[in-house]
Amino acid sequence: MPIAIGTFIGVILFGNILKFIFNKFYMPTSFAFIGLILGSINLVIKQSNIKKITFSHLLCTLVTLSFSIYLISLENSLNITSYISSNSYLILAGVFMSPGIVIPGVSKTVILMLLGIYQIYLSAISSLNLSILIPIGIGLLIGGVLFLCIINFLFKFAKSHTYFSILGFIIGSIFIIYPGFSFDIEGLISIILLIFCFILGCKLSKFETN
Repeated sequence: MPIAIGTFIGVILFGNILKFIFNKFYMPTSFAFIGLILGSINLVIKQSNIKKITFSHLLCTLVTLSFSIYLISLENSLNITSYISSNSYLILAGVFMSPGIVIPGVSKTVILMLLGIYQIYLSAISSLNLSILIPIGIGLLIGGVLFLCIINFLFKFAKSHTYFSILGFIIGSIFIIYPGFSFDIEGLISIILLIFCFILGCKLSKFETN
């Protein structure tokens, strides 16, 4: 309950801020997210608690990375705008958003970007649009319970391989966020933010493992 209350307060406070910076500074903000994602990779590897990376670990990463890239190509080839406003799609988005909460290293922001509703989600938070937030919340609750059971099972029987599978999704999420690059002052700021957020992500990873 304290976490839920803190999350609610956080999204209300920062929803409008995130909406503003994504609309005004899309490329620098996207590179900042990429830096944070890259900085979290070391944390995922450390949490796997293995002494040596084997071929099977790399294979798990490659499979989930390939699947992520496939999802990106599928999303680009489908016209999902006609489904976004439906409650069933919003509930489904909430279900797929839930791994970003229960699975370490997976970003729910990236998942919402892949589903094409991140901007809608930010707008709904900033305006407290319950017609959008309630269906997503229902899906989030359903998916949270479902994926929590799945991830507990996988951690019990194949912990290290599960973490390296998660790593593939994390690397794949970079391709979702990547906004392109321009060789100008905005591009320079984007690179600086990427480096800064990468260092910040590494620092936060060390803090979490201590």
